[in-house]
Amino acid sequence: MHAKLSVTPLLSIITALLLTNTYANETIASETIDRTVLPIAEPNPPLFDELDVRNAKMPPHFEVKAPDGAPNIFLVLLDDLGFAGTSQFGGPIKTPSFEQIAKEGVYYNNFHTTAVCSPTRAALKSGRNHHVNNMGSIIETGTGYPGNTGQIPQNVTPVAEMLRLNGYSTAAFGKWHETAAWEANAIGPFDRWPTRQGFDKFYGFLGGETNQWAPFIYDGTHVVELPKDPNYHFMTDMTNQTIAWIKLQKALAPQKPFFVYFAPGATHAPHQVPQEWIAKQKGKFDKGWDVIREETLKRQIAQGIVPPETKLAPKPKAIPDWNTLSVDEKKLYARQAEVFAAFLEMTDYEIGRVNKTIDELGQSDNTLTIFVYGDNGTSAEGGRNGMYSEMTYFNGVQETVPDMLKKYDKWGSAETYPHMAAGWAVAFDTPYKWTKQMGSDFGGTKVGMTMSWPNGIKTKGGLRTQFHHVIDVAPTILEAAKLPEPKSVNGVEQYPMDGVSMAYSFDDAAAKDRHTTQYFEMFGNRAIYHEGWLARTIHRAPWEGTPRRAINYDIWELYDTKADFSLVDDLSAKYPEKLEELKKLFLSEAKKNHALPIDDRLFERLIPGNVGRPDIMAGRTSLTLAEGMNGMSENTFINIKNRSKTITAEVEIPKDTKANGIILAQGGRFGGWALYAKDGKVAYDYNFLGMERFTVESKEALKPGKSTVRFEFAYDGGGIGKGGIGTLFINDKKVAQNRIGRTQSGIFSADETADVGIDLATPVVEQIGAEAESKFNGHIPKVTVEIK
Repeated sequence: MHAKLSVTPLLSIITALLLTNTYANETIASETIDRTVLPIAEPNPPLFDELDVRNAKMPPHFEVKAPDGAPNIFLVLLDDLGFAGTSQFGGPIKTPSFEQIAKEGVYYNNFHTTAVCSPTRAALKSGRNHHVNNMGSIIETGTGYPGNTGQIPQNVTPVAEMLRLNGYSTAAFGKWHETAAWEANAIGPFDRWPTRQGFDKFYGFLGGETNQWAPFIYDGTHVVELPKDPNYHFMTDMTNQTIAWIKLQKALAPQKPFFVYFAPGATHAPHQVPQEWIAKQKGKFDKGWDVIREETLKRQIAQGIVPPETKLAPKPKAIPDWNTLSVDEKKLYARQAEVFAAFLEMTDYEIGRVNKTIDELGQSDNTLTIFVYGDNGTSAEGGRNGMYSEMTYFNGVQETVPDMLKKYDKWGSAETYPHMAAGWAVAFDTPYKWTKQMGSDFGGTKVGMTMSWPNGIKTKGGLRTQFHHVIDVAPTILEAAKLPEPKSVNGVEQYPMDGVSMAYSFDDAAAKDRHTTQYFEMFGNRAIYHEGWLARTIHRAPWEGTPRRAINYDIWELYDTKADFSLVDDLSAKYPEKLEELKKLFLSEAKKNHALPIDDRLFERLIPGNVGRPDIMAGRTSLTLAEGMNGMSENTFINIKNRSKTITAEVEIPKDTKANGIILAQGGRFGGWALYAKDGKVAYDYNFLGMERFTVESKEALKPGKSTVRFEFAYDGGGIGKGGIGTLFINDKKVAQNRIGRTQSGIFSADETADVGIDLATPVVEQIGAEAESKFNGHIPKVTVEIK
């Protein structure tokens, strides 16, 4: 017979185990940790002479924890929104979530960016100037020169990694735009992807923009399949993902602080937003940008955002007066602003949902909330008229007002990929003259910024006027978290942060500025700020294809920013010595930050071979793929533009099956091409910017079994963007031929991809569809693209 186990001894055993587990969870005191070298080194394990574990003393468990009282960090960065973008800063668009944080903490009217997105993002998260990050411009225009390569160096570790290695949970949601163009592919390297730049979790898109209705997004390094939801919108999706992650993090590790970087695609083009948000804006912008500018300045003065004597800077000459526009132009432009405003209001609402979640979890008091509403000034890249598809801009195609008015009721829907007229950009940058890209004007660099932290900022609703820059955010976070700036990270000695903490100004409105010197440079537009003075040169406007003059012959201006808030009184003739002093200071700062030599090239830099940027397709004349290979960005796919090409696909069709679906596609609804089958028949479609479609279609059906489908395109030549003859073959038999009238010379898309056996995101061919609907119903063992 088996003896029964007594209950009393069993309880004793369980109690002993529980006590042992409690003891095991004792940790090494945090004050013994050196946080200047990351990762924090584990202590050497002790050696034991004791034979029986019951007689040994267990060493304390080693675990890296954040300092006691370290706050959660909620960092929000909006896109392409200028100084007057928020209602808090006098703008016409309601932003109650931004206003709430400003009322609960402090807000800054002299906070600056780099004037363009990738550089601002890298500088924001690293605390170093953008050229030190190798982000002299956007990643797609990187060159072979230090300061401009687009590759964040190892000695410029972002604050997210510093926090993660100090015991924080970290997550990034939304736009990234900091991974070198040739590294944003399925095989990496992944060193500069978000999950290797300090974030445990990433849910968002890698490029500069995405289709809000059908985004190409990653969860970590894995492509996300979009849901079959007609109401899907990325802004809501990324918010839901953020809320779910915060809740999970606090459920599993409530004692562990989090760092959330929340970076919506808004309000960068495409301006895409549900109709119910657009309807709220009807008629609000009918008065036009000139009146909106005047009304905004009045509100800014009344709200104390700008000094009472502030003047409205004159518009650029390229921006027409509203009262000179035609009825059709006014109708179209007002609609563009309504959609832009709706996009911002929706985004501010979604940010408020995250704030509400943090509050409901009881985390608000010890959360440092930082809102940077704009990575640069509002974008004027829509040109004089705006556009219903931003891809037309990148392909040198001018849209007309009559053509755009046909899309009036669809503006902002999934059928458009729109941008607005440049006049609105100037209005949302009031009181300044210039816009995004203009690193030498505060209209390009200055944005609305606010912070709250009940446990750390006692001031409620305080305006701060000290000069600050995005490089000051990372040092501020470290000071709030009681963390030192590390000297070494992952074995690499670190470049010291250029920024200064803003914490000194939290509860002292009169505190003396600590950020006294800052250089600016973007595409040749450059400036130097020093102790209230600004010397600058306007080298090229966003809508100008070429510089106004050679770099050595630029005309410099001088402003006293403490007396002249909107930069309208050029003092260069009055104080020539001061101007020369500042010009020399600019050269000194530019040199030490790798901003020299100045590179004012623009579209030329999009082609890797022109500027020494690595290209994984360099020298290749063919690319062989197979089913399952998808998500290939335009920067990592063989370039078929402006030349002849041949596509040869080996396909296998199951018995009793009509072939259907994508064989190979690149691009999407607003530009691209696809080789596909529909009802058994093979076809090739060229979608020119969503404006015109050319089809080469076979009348013969593919038979079940193995077949070879070949498409040949004979390019006309004689320049870029020309047409040619497309010919289809099945098993070497010519089955169709047609003329393709014109082709896209620049790019197909900012985020759509090349895919085998499926068309991700939006469809090149509407009748085939996208995502699962477009999946090929046979097999594609091999498909080869050859260029001539």
